[in-house]
Amino acid sequence: MSDKPDLLNSDQTHVTHDERDMSEEQCYTHLCTRDKILQVSIDLMSEKGYKTVTTKEIAQEAGISEMTVFRHFGSKLKILEDAIDKYSCATPLKQLFEERLLHELEVDLLEISRAYHDVLSRNKKIMLISLKEVNNIPVLKEYLSMHTTKFEVGLIDYFTQMQELGKVIKIKPETLAQSFLSLNFGAFMENIISEDEVTKSQCEEHIVSGVKIFARGLTP
Repeated sequence: MSDKPDLLNSDQTHVTHDERDMSEEQCYTHLCTRDKILQVSIDLMSEKGYKTVTTKEIAQEAGISEMTVFRHFGSKLKILEDAIDKYSCATPLKQLFEERLLHELEVDLLEISRAYHDVLSRNKKIMLISLKEVNNIPVLKEYLSMHTTKFEVGLIDYFTQMQELGKVIKIKPETLAQSFLSLNFGAFMENIISEDEVTKSQCEEHIVSGVKIFARGLTP
């Protein structure tokens, strides 16, 4: 998304010489306003959906004019793209799979599950927007698969190693990786759509139970 053209400098938005030469104080104000727009947009879109929310509504909630919204971003889609860039949280997967795993199946799967749930939880609002609009906006489909794909690649390699060590039964590593991520993603979705508030301890209990069952089924 970062390699896409900046709509602020396109024909859709006119940036004056004075605006380009803003003082440091003005730039600080600019950034604060921009961040406010992004935060308000994420809150509204996660609650109501991308299509339903208008730039006018975003402006009203942020306490600014609709023209200010367009001056900063140029379009509602640009707001969403920049919000994803700003608020998406990742995890150091290379460190996770190369340094923190012990080749003890249940222990390792629990570590991977916690890391995956942590990423999903920290990206909860953007995840909700993506799930509602994934078929309508390509950038959301890309976002939704981004973290899962990275975890899947690491898991395939991990299950392959564990099979070579004789610690996991012979099933296609790709199938094992997909099944394990589906198990965790399903638990995450159950938590966020539940009418009852799910506590951190309850979520941890779900993760531990799921991992224990999965690991037992894969142990030779």
